[in-house]
Amino acid sequence: MDAVTTAIAPAPVLRIGPIALDAPVVLAPMAGITNTAFRRLCREYGAGLYVSEMITSRALVERNATTMRLITHHESETPRSIQLYGVDPATVEAAVRVLVEEDRADHIDLNFGCPVPKVTRKGGGAALPWKLELFREIVSRAARAAGEIPLTIKMRKGIDSDHLTFLDAGRIAEDAGVAAIALHARTASEFYSGQADWSAIAALKQAVTSVPVLGNGDIWSAADAVRMMAETGCDGVVVGRGCLGRPWLFGDLARAFGAPEAAAGAPVDATLAFVARAFRRHAELLVEFFEDEGRGCRDIRKHVAWYFKGYPVGGDTRAALATASTLDEIDALLATLELDAPYPGAAAEGQRGRSGTPKRPALPEGWLDSRDLGIEASVTLADAELDTSGG
Repeated sequence: MDAVTTAIAPAPVLRIGPIALDAPVVLAPMAGITNTAFRRLCREYGAGLYVSEMITSRALVERNATTMRLITHHESETPRSIQLYGVDPATVEAAVRVLVEEDRADHIDLNFGCPVPKVTRKGGGAALPWKLELFREIVSRAARAAGEIPLTIKMRKGIDSDHLTFLDAGRIAEDAGVAAIALHARTASEFYSGQADWSAIAALKQAVTSVPVLGNGDIWSAADAVRMMAETGCDGVVVGRGCLGRPWLFGDLARAFGAPEAAAGAPVDATLAFVARAFRRHAELLVEFFEDEGRGCRDIRKHVAWYFKGYPVGGDTRAALATASTLDEIDALLATLELDAPYPGAAAEGQRGRSGTPKRPALPEGWLDSRDLGIEASVTLADAELDTSGG
């Protein structure tokens, strides 16, 4: 349940190219989370733009079977949004062309924010904007290939506090013709630890004036989102870990931003019964997505702790939900809960998902020696495009 229960004055409609959103809210791509099932569930509760899991450009160009499944949207999903990751300008451009020419997306986002070592050690994600000309070429070629389809970027402040890239990258992306820029206000070295530096979002908003700037980091409630926009002047918010186990957060956000009633959905009561219904619906949608009841029930297991955070659900029941293999088993377990238990307040709020501690980013050898690419780095980057995992 959110502290914001009444709408503020209606926020300006967020426009990303030709796409107008009822609420200035975007679901952040999260690996293993933001598949079609979770996106549909979030959309059922509120308004916004719901982005796919990160898709590897090379895998898309080579039409990897897993990747082609991940880029397939349900007929109810509109606008369709896909995030791409890549380090080679030609491959990223080719991947964008596949999405455009085959009419597979209404919005394309490029990932320059991933801090995961297997990505940054190949020069990708949050490491890539350090190489200014490589970044410029990727974004410019992708934007041209996208044509009328709006192309955006999501990035971090930089590699670490001594190697910040967000202002340079923001200006380059703006000049290249992107439709919006999102900033996760942490460096790669911070991973998900500590507190996001919202002042960086304000600084980017001052530097980038012709396209929307979106803020990301530490939005655990609608009140946080309202505060971020007020403090930074950003045009919208990107929500990641805050919606884990709380897909109804998008309804809270829509109401807080004064979205039309039809877009905001019904108010949230957040009783245990309400949460149990959301959990069950998520499991059902996962089964439909995977076309396999066992696989869908296995995938919902990682969501158990997030959904029932702070609620009177015993360890044995949580463990059983995390081993259930059929929807009938899940139904039987949910029926044993104290469904009239009220919203537990602070115990259910706050941080969820991974956090960790600051760490030295994994980078290609000599990556920080120069902002030019160099022949050695080019060879390293070529290896990154061999990844056909699909995201």
